[in-house]
Amino acid sequence: MADTKREIERKYEATDATRLPDLSRVAGVARAVPQGVTELDAVYYDTPGLRLAADSLTLRRRTGGADEGWHLKFPVATGIRDELHEPLGDTLPRSFAALLRSRLRHDEVTPVVRLLSSRDVQHLTDSDGTLLAEVSVDTVLAERLAGKGSGTTATWTEIEVELADDGDPAFLDAVEKRLRKAGVRSSDASSKLARALAETTPVRKKKRETEDPRTAGDHVLAYVREQIRTIVERDPAVRRDLPDSVHKMRVATRRLRSAFKTYRTILDREVTDPIGAELKWLAGELGVDRDQEVLDERLTGRIDALPTTLALGPVRGRLQVWSAARRTGSRRRIIDVLDGERYLDLLDTLDALAADPPLRPAASRAPGKALPRAVLKDYERLARRMDHALEHPPGPERDTAMHEARKAAKRARYAGEATRPALGRPAKRFAKRMKAVQSLLGDHQDSVVAREALRTLAVQAHAAGETTFTWGLLYGHEEATADRRERELPEVWARASDPVLRADLRQ
Repeated sequence: MADTKREIERKYEATDATRLPDLSRVAGVARAVPQGVTELDAVYYDTPGLRLAADSLTLRRRTGGADEGWHLKFPVATGIRDELHEPLGDTLPRSFAALLRSRLRHDEVTPVVRLLSSRDVQHLTDSDGTLLAEVSVDTVLAERLAGKGSGTTATWTEIEVELADDGDPAFLDAVEKRLRKAGVRSSDASSKLARALAETTPVRKKKRETEDPRTAGDHVLAYVREQIRTIVERDPAVRRDLPDSVHKMRVATRRLRSAFKTYRTILDREVTDPIGAELKWLAGELGVDRDQEVLDERLTGRIDALPTTLALGPVRGRLQVWSAARRTGSRRRIIDVLDGERYLDLLDTLDALAADPPLRPAASRAPGKALPRAVLKDYERLARRMDHALEHPPGPERDTAMHEARKAAKRARYAGEATRPALGRPAKRFAKRMKAVQSLLGDHQDSVVAREALRTLAVQAHAAGETTFTWGLLYGHEEATADRRERELPEVWARASDPVLRADLRQ
């Protein structure tokens, strides 16, 4: 696995005549220690269509400096990126190729820009000699190697202030205050690559923009494209096993599939139904690990909440062994799925849909008419399932009916959230009430799954000669949780089914 570093930095404009102010006068700084000048030679790679740059990713091979090698940077927030490093080599590291697969697909990366930088560095340290930040003045020569503007060069000078590892980001504010007093201003460019591409691309006349009214189709497509972007952007995070990455990617697949079902009058279902089936497959593959993770957190929390006098036997150990057995190979399975042709074909299909959407005639209608109608159909579907669930007495049939209602509530919530840009506060209120129903029903379903797991654990404990007291106690807690949720449901549903919510959507 590549070495990873969280890079927090700020960039500033400079000229050849720019002089850094005395940064040892910044609060907390004891010394500004010169480190000398380093010559850097970096070649940046991308697809012919600059797909990586479009997503603010940078891939480079750099010589010179203490960290020469291959670098791959993912944006986290403004001024913050995760930088991955692999040793210097002639070819793209396999780990980087895997992390970029959702963007590259079957494309090859080629050199697009070369940057020659003369870097004058100083370290800002505290009274103990601890590094607070690295400040560099970079004199840059950029050459476009491929694409429009090939052979064009650009030069500039910039200042970078990079926070030391585990440093306080507030320190950068203090440095910036000192720089601003000296007349130094922030750079508009997010990275050297972005600036190089901008300054070496031939200037084209802007086409006159036409302001067409936004249609129902416009709003639906904006939501659909947002979910597609999320799937692609989450892919590297899943491969890096970052917290909550699988969950976020899975949610995007579900939101997208739900949108296809809700807006069948907007997007042709003959095109979207097969894609929805593939999204269901992907969500299922991603859920193998996620569902177990959620269950583990719930059961562990239950055990933690017990007084020590009631945790009899090796309950934690048995839970860990049982969970590990169920997780065996699931992580490797997810990576295999993301490396597979079926998944890459799905991404290509989603790109094609976003570029050439299969719009139906209703897509051209005003959003205030077409969108509420679709949302309210999802509500009616939920209402039928809720009636069915509430008419059953407590037991397995009601559990099943409530689970089906939960899925309908989730779809209605997603439908409301998708229309919020077009319908405003009424859509926000509707989605909020649907989420309350979904959350309650979700907790009830989690208790159903937890009880089945606790029964299995009790059987295994009994077979091993262990006491089953604690497992039975936890089972009883889950039964009580389910009972509370069932008693709370009528009131929560009454608020969510308030006719005023639906009337507001139609206005």
